[in-house]
Formats: sequence, C-alpha cells, structure tokens
Amino acid sequence: MKSLTSRRARAIVVAIAAGSLALTACSKNEGGKSNADSKKDQQEASVQSKAVTYADAAGSTGPAPEIAGAKSGGTIQVYQEAGLSHLDPGQIYVSDAGQVANLLFRRLTQFKEDDKGNVSVVGDLATDSGQSSDGGKTWTYKLKDGVKDANGKPITSADVRHSVERLYAKFIFDGPTYLQTWLSGADYRKALPGGGFDGKHLPATVLDTPDDKTVVFHFDTARPDLPQTLAMAGYGVVPEESDTKEKYDKAPVATGPYKIQSYKADKSLVLVKNTNWDPKTDSVRHQYVDGFNFQFGITESTQTKRLIADQGEDKNAIQLTNGVEATQIQDVVGNPKVNARVTKGYQPYVMQLTFNLDRVKDKKVREAVTYAVNSKALIAGEGGVYGGDVAPNYFAPTLPGYEPTYDPYGRLKTPQGNIAKASEMVKALPENEKTLVFAYANSENGQKRKVAIEDALTKVGFKVVAKEIDAASYYEQIGKLANPYDIYITGWGQDWPSAGTVVTPIYDGSQVADGSSNYSHVKDQKVDALIKKALTQEPTEAAATWKEAHHYLLENVIPSAPLWYTKQIMLSGSNIGGARYGSVSSLIDINHLFLKS
Repeated sequence: MKSLTSRRARAIVVAIAAGSLALTACSKNEGGKSNADSKKDQQEASVQSKAVTYADAAGSTGPAPEIAGAKSGGTIQVYQEAGLSHLDPGQIYVSDAGQVANLLFRRLTQFKEDDKGNVSVVGDLATDSGQSSDGGKTWTYKLKDGVKDANGKPITSADVRHSVERLYAKFIFDGPTYLQTWLSGADYRKALPGGGFDGKHLPATVLDTPDDKTVVFHFDTARPDLPQTLAMAGYGVVPEESDTKEKYDKAPVATGPYKIQSYKADKSLVLVKNTNWDPKTDSVRHQYVDGFNFQFGITESTQTKRLIADQGEDKNAIQLTNGVEATQIQDVVGNPKVNARVTKGYQPYVMQLTFNLDRVKDKKVREAVTYAVNSKALIAGEGGVYGGDVAPNYFAPTLPGYEPTYDPYGRLKTPQGNIAKASEMVKALPENEKTLVFAYANSENGQKRKVAIEDALTKVGFKVVAKEIDAASYYEQIGKLANPYDIYITGWGQDWPSAGTVVTPIYDGSQVADGSSNYSHVKDQKVDALIKKALTQEPTEAAATWKEAHHYLLENVIPSAPLWYTKQIMLSGSNIGGARYGSVSSLIDINHLFLKS
C-alpha cells in the first residue's frame, strides 16, 4: 500500500509458509523505551509474527469485545495537516482516508486485532471470512442479517455486486485493482466499460449473486488471499441506489458506526453516530464516542505543540496519520508524563526516490542519483532514529524475505551518500541529462525532503528544478502517466501477507496506466516474467522468485533509489482512552478509542 507521507497505513506483512498465513505485527507502544537501537527494532519487527486466522461465523459475530474501562460520550478531535485524498471507498488507497474508512464503511471482510497482537480476518458484511471451493478458485460469501446503510436501506448482494462493478468505471482511478484484475485480467475495464451503470453486468461465471444474501466470486486460478484483499478499504460497499458516480467522493453514504454530518474539503470533516449501525452485526467496531471532528491544515509541528501542552479540547485529540514533529521528539520522549501518551511502532513502508522512466531513460543517471541521495539527512527530518532507518533495498524489515545485508549501493556504509562516486558519474553524463525536475508535497515534511534532495543532488553536479504539489492530491498528480516530473518520493508497504503485494503493484508492466501504483512506469520483460512465475508457485518457491525479481530490479533496472524504512511515533491527548498501535493500520487504532471522561 502506498505511503502518503512517511507515515502510511497498513502494517500487515507476509509469511505464507507450509500452507499457513502469518502476520508480522508492528512494535507495540512501549512508552518509555528509547527506540534508538535500529538493529533491535528491526529484529523485533521481523520476529513479531503470529498466525493470521480466517474466522468462522462465531468469530465474525458482533458485538465487538468491550474495551476495558471504555466509557461513552464526547467528541474526539482529530488533527491532520493535509486534506483527505478521497472519501469514495473505491478510490481509497492511502492511510488518511483509510483511517476514516474504518469509521464509515464496511466491506465483506475486515481485520480484527486483539490486545495480544493476534489478528484474524473476520466477516464484516459477510457472515464469515469466506468459503472456498474448486481448489480455491471459487469463493462464496453470505451476507449478515440486519446490516443497513445510513439511510436505513438493507445491504444486499446487489449492492456488493455494484460495488465491485463500479470499480471498472473510468472515474475510479486511485484505488486498489487486485480484485478487478483477478476477475477480468489486466485490461479489466474492457470487460465492463460502463462500470455497471448502463445496466450491463459481469457474467455470473465471474461474479454471481444468486439471491439477495449470496455473493460468489469465480477466478481462473486459486486466490487464497481473497479474504485479506476484500478487507482493504478500497473494497468498501457503495449502496447502489445512493451512488452518484464522481460526486460520491464528496458525499458517500456510511455503513459503519459513524456517518458524515458535514465535509469541507481540506478544512474539516464532522462525523456523528450512524443510528442505523447495529453493533450486533459488527465484531470489530465500537461506537463509544458521539463523533469525530477532523481538522485539516494543522501542521505537524502545531499538532505536536498543542498535544504536548494538553490544554482544553487538545486533551481529547489524536493525530490521524501525522506524527510527532521531528524537532520536538526529545520534548516528548524526555518527559515521562508526555511520553506515556505516545503510540509508536515500526512501519512496513520503504520510502524511495522514484524515477519517471519515460523521462529519466539513462540508467547511468538513475545510478548516480542512487549513490548520491542522503538518507541520513532525510531521516533526520523524520525524527532521526525515531522516524526511520536507512533503507539499503526495496524490502522492509517487516517483510519475510528481507535481507538486512543486501546493499548493492553501499547505503549502510555511506548513509549520507557516496559523494565522490556520484560526482564522478555525473561528470561523465551529457549536460542535458544533469537537470532533474523534482515533485514534492507542500507539507512540512515535504519541504524538509525537498531541501535534503536538492542539497544531495546539487552537491554531486545535478541541477534540481523543484515543483510543489498539493499534498492531498500528491499521488494523484504523480500517478498520471504524462506527469511532467523526473523524480518524486513515494512509499510502499505490503497490502497483506505476500511479497507479491510489493513487487506486483509497483513493478508490473501490465499495470502502467493513469492512477496505477507503477509510478516509475517500469515495463521490463524479465520482471513481468518473474512476477507471472511467482504468482503460480508454492510459497517457498515463490520466495526465491520474488528475491530474484527484487535483485534484478534494484541492480539492473533501478526504478527508484531506496531511502529509508519508516517508523511512527504519534501523540494523543490525556483524555484519550484505548490508544494503541494498530498492527493492521500501522497507525493509532482508530477503532479502539474512547474518552476517559
């Protein structure tokens, strides 16, 4: 899953071995621990693995277990620097909207996490996590009774079918594409150009709804990961009769415990209780507080100052996806009372300086940049050891298959960049290849990163032309094939337990399109062949193929320069109860909150 900033959501990581699923959880909030030992942090991230189970009907039945000490009432204040990327479930693929989606939208399945770090896939709209047959090629879901949208309309299989089919429409361009491509191939839009709005539907041999309560998916190959895929926010249900197409992104209809009372893009979002949500149908969510008041445009530094001071309504506040501002981290961790309100953990994201291969065609340019970038300066801007570690490659420490010593560009020995080597390489380049257009987000973190990238590349002989992009639409802008930028920082973390959810979405040549996550526009026959091979192999064999693809990409293609692995440290007000680091979101678990008084 792509990272909006260094702090992006979804810490689910892989280990599919011997036919069992496993999840590597992010580090729990340990309050006063220093978080200063990178090797120890990475070791903890790699060993905190517990089995991920697929829950039956009993495990999917609500209400959700009560949280110790939880009280009802009050409004939680939520602070965020950038506005939301999207509110249409089909467009959601970043953490800000993903966090909001947990409060607003339900999908067929959902991840459920307990206080001991155990994670399971449960039925959300469905009665269980799904029933597979035909060797895993067919998956059947039965819908729960009593699930309604915020308008009081029961959710039926027709709504689920519509929610899938609308993803084929052209106006849906920014969400996940796993399900669509699995059902209809890489050119899935051609299978249903109208997205179901013209009365045409996918054939029953692909997606069948034999009655109001049953949904059946048919694939051409086994899809054991489907329950986890359907738990993504991007596969939330959109009631058919309420769908307003493009306009739905501004005024969606809720199915979760909260609904939208008002929304002013980039300014505010007010959520209130959805009285048509029935806790008996939901084994994950709660409705303790009366609502959430999201305030956008509050810089990370201002958020941190206010939460440290802990006055007035700030006592009832949380950070959504931002974290403690780098220069104030010591003010937080050095004060025991403030540090007690910290939520922190290792994230699964690898931040990279991505090349637009349509514009930066010379591999020697990409290689020179990779040697030149200064990970040390970038990490300093994220909070030093509390914000991240140097990334020598494209696989995060939370991902099985991670190789801590695989470092073809010497990033661990020269985290500040190999200035001498990069300078020599730049000298040998034609003059017209020494100018690079760099796109950056107009946030506080974006500004820090701009300075670090400009300084590193200028030092070795490049000329950097920096172009500012609105942070809320950052991925939308760099996601355009015809974007006018040479380089831009991106981040990616696995969507569920499989290395394929790292390599496939961002390096598969068949996914080069507007809105795709292949931001470098990689089209390499060997990479595509390795992806195709791995997807048909058993997990143990596939691991070796993913490793081969990883090494080939980093050494022979160089679609991006690895920069840093991300950590998260967030602060909450003193009246916030239930705050914990979510291994599913890799942020504060927004489903687990209440006000103490």
